[in-house]
Amino acid sequence: MTRTWALGLAVAGVVLTAGCAAAVPAADSSAGAPLRIVAAENFWGSIARQLGGSRVTVTSIIDRPGTDPHDYEPTPRDARAFARAQLVVVNGVGYDPWADQLLAANPVGRRLVVNVGDLVGAHAGDNPHRWYAPADVERLIQAVSSDLQELAPNDAAYFAAQRQRFEAQGLADYHRVLADIRTKYADTPVGASESIFAPMASALGLHLETPAGFLKAISEGAEPSAADKSAADEQIRNGSIKVYVYNGQNTTSDVRAQVDAARRRGIPVTTITETLTPADVSFQEWQAGQLERLAAALAKASAR
Repeated sequence: MTRTWALGLAVAGVVLTAGCAAAVPAADSSAGAPLRIVAAENFWGSIARQLGGSRVTVTSIIDRPGTDPHDYEPTPRDARAFARAQLVVVNGVGYDPWADQLLAANPVGRRLVVNVGDLVGAHAGDNPHRWYAPADVERLIQAVSSDLQELAPNDAAYFAAQRQRFEAQGLADYHRVLADIRTKYADTPVGASESIFAPMASALGLHLETPAGFLKAISEGAEPSAADKSAADEQIRNGSIKVYVYNGQNTTSDVRAQVDAARRRGIPVTTITETLTPADVSFQEWQAGQLERLAAALAKASAR
């Protein structure tokens, strides 16, 4: 498991006073206040909340569908939340660098930090969308559950039971739809608007045909190369992809043109989003719903 005992330098504008950045004491939630967890993004926060149950409070910094996690500007309130947290979950892999800055700006004596990118062995330049990789989600679950038990050892049995319930019941539909798509539609060629879908496509056994350069450029807000754009457009024109998947929270002019072209060509189109949509659903409700829509699109494509 990857964890960090927070150290670092002050970041202008969000650093707290020395008094506010005092050491966070070791806590046992059975003796009083619940453990304080801060997640940089609400998809990780949803999982942490379900693993912690009544013995934790969870604050997710990115908690609205319209907020871009890449370009988020942290506030003093965010800094206070990080300074007071006993467990922090960040995505890493360059996706939320502002979170690393907050951790460095507000060092505390005892705070566990789970960096998902470090946890799964991702490196700079790798796909940062780890919550779309089911195996990485499972590793995050294991890490958070273990850290909760370390922070509150008297509640270890409770946290172990929470994890078992979450795995067996909470994630049941999520795992069911994953398995169903793998069984029925593995090897289907698909296209996508950006790299957010790549980890899920791989887990499902789908062939993501869109050029990697196009996927990466759209994800990072850059202009795709003419060659990559031409190749992606041609895959739609000639029908070599059977389904087109796009991020509904990042629809550039190129993406909108591809969505329109796919629909004209009769290629089923389905959407995914970067963060929980709507914001009050659980991780598994959000993901299972998206997967169900993908399964429907694949079924429609296979019937053509």
